[in-house]
Amino acid sequence: MVNNIPRTLLLVLTFSVHFFYAQNETPEKKTQIGFAQLDFLSIDMPDVNEANMDFTGIHYNAMLNDWSYAGLGFYGAVGGIRGGFFTLGLNLGIKKEIYKNVFVDAGLHFGGGGGASAPDGGGAFILPHVNLGYDFKYFSLSAGWSYIDFFDGGTITSNQLYASAQIPLSFDYTDFEKRQDKFDTDNLKETKWNSKSHRISAMVHLNNLSVKGDSKFVDGSSINGRTIRLAGFEFSSFLSDDWFYFIKADGAYSGIPAGYMDIFVGGGYHLSMNKNRTNIQAKFGVGAGGGGGVDTKGGFLIYPDLSIEQKVFDNMYFSINKGYLMSPDSHFLSSTLGFGLKYYVDKDGIETSHNNSGKTVLKGVQTILKQDWYLDASRNGGFEQDMHQISLQINVFLNKYIYGAGQTSFANFGDAGAYAEGIVGLGVESNTFFNNKVSVFAQVLGGAAGGGGISTGEGLIVKPSFGLNYKLTNTLNLRGGIGYVKARGGSLSSVYGNFGLSYNLSFLTTK
Repeated sequence: MVNNIPRTLLLVLTFSVHFFYAQNETPEKKTQIGFAQLDFLSIDMPDVNEANMDFTGIHYNAMLNDWSYAGLGFYGAVGGIRGGFFTLGLNLGIKKEIYKNVFVDAGLHFGGGGGASAPDGGGAFILPHVNLGYDFKYFSLSAGWSYIDFFDGGTITSNQLYASAQIPLSFDYTDFEKRQDKFDTDNLKETKWNSKSHRISAMVHLNNLSVKGDSKFVDGSSINGRTIRLAGFEFSSFLSDDWFYFIKADGAYSGIPAGYMDIFVGGGYHLSMNKNRTNIQAKFGVGAGGGGGVDTKGGFLIYPDLSIEQKVFDNMYFSINKGYLMSPDSHFLSSTLGFGLKYYVDKDGIETSHNNSGKTVLKGVQTILKQDWYLDASRNGGFEQDMHQISLQINVFLNKYIYGAGQTSFANFGDAGAYAEGIVGLGVESNTFFNNKVSVFAQVLGGAAGGGGISTGEGLIVKPSFGLNYKLTNTLNLRGGIGYVKARGGSLSSVYGNFGLSYNLSFLTTK
């Protein structure tokens, strides 16, 4: 029996080592080919005396194969008199080279939204296009025909020129099920992950607009002296150690009638000091904004900003920003003061100048497109009517089960085309069961909402919900849920359900 002890010990140790490495086997590095797109169209409005509404969009499309794509996009008014008109929608299309860098791009955008007292009906619209373009390798340009129709009771319908610029933008990922798996960088040096990392950041913030000058409501009354309180989200991606581009979106929750929101894209310079514990950022953005009765004319706004960030722990920073948000001619003018929490991540590779811990972890991310159905949504006129909206939610997993969430939604059916939401919160999701096919989740989100005659007071809402996911592929789930939405200061108090698709990935990040 004594002689068997070393053999037994050797067997146990061998099994333990095998088990340890089996749990942390090298994740397969996969690449999703895709492109970002900016586009522009000028829409002929139904009233012959009204100037065209200039409409610009920002999109991300993933290639499904070498000729077709799917993606998501936002549009906002930047010219005319409909500042505050915003939409969200789904893109489907084909992009195929026909002769030596010349390509044809034909697609359909289906979405929802509206605003600025426009004749948008319920908000649902279609936007097909056919373009001819040229690929310059690092970017491409195209132009052609498009048609837009707000078909759910709206009267906006128009044929127009459609122009776009596209930039290749691909990303690396691995399976969602491997989220929170940890690795030593030494074990990844002989793999495809041995490459330079790419730094990104995500921030949730509160922003205060102190309105100045001759700024007015659309009824002509002065808004000077008011403070508009916003909640929102900002995403940045670094082109180098110093230069970055960003996209940010905010919605008002206090200070004016509900309904104001803005979306900006731009660039900036990042300066680190104090051993990377303190950062200074200078940014400049352009975008669209309006709603809530604020007169931003066509909606085109600029956003110069300066911020200082101080490290709180790990890769988390506290941020204070000061700047201006205004139309170029100061028709609408405000100074900004904001506070936020920002999280930095170095992803897609193990070579980084920012972290030297020698550790990596896989972070799970879910992108969810769904359709919400609010039962008996209270209206400002004292009546109730069902309302539907298209909704985009992004979940970033903080550990194996808990995630932070950001969501934006726009009405598309139910005679509330100007209604929109911008909310954030926390959720929890279980492991899969029933043959690794089903998981359940619960979440609580809150933030800004308003417009479309929905009774949300000054715009603050809270939305708890729960539901389940059903696995279709390694990256795609069906997702359904039931919840409740309540407005503070308004009479909106509704049960709602939703159904959609979830796109699930994990990204390799350094610690």
